[in-house]
Amino acid sequence: MTWKFIIHYGLHFIFPALIAFLFFKKQRLKVTMIFITTMLVDIDHLLASPIFDSNRCSINFHPLHSYIAIGIYAIGTFFKPTRIIAIGLLLHMIADALDCLM
Repeated sequence: MTWKFIIHYGLHFIFPALIAFLFFKKQRLKVTMIFITTMLVDIDHLLASPIFDSNRCSINFHPLHSYIAIGIYAIGTFFKPTRIIAIGLLLHMIADALDCLM
């Protein structure tokens, strides 16, 4: 197990849980579960060949990781019904973007 792997998945699971516990105190568990569920955005990796490439940057490579999609997620934070999901998706994109830098 490499440091890159540990940091990447830590950012995908521990960081969102930390955000939920710090900023969504009344609904910590629910928000954490929604944040974790936003990891399903990685389903777009199934469209790539190979499906997994540890050296590939997901940002702007996969459709749900595109700059346009990220913009839509950002807009979603302004609307209460989509806010938590949009934040989860943006946290996911931040984790992937940081992964691209390593």
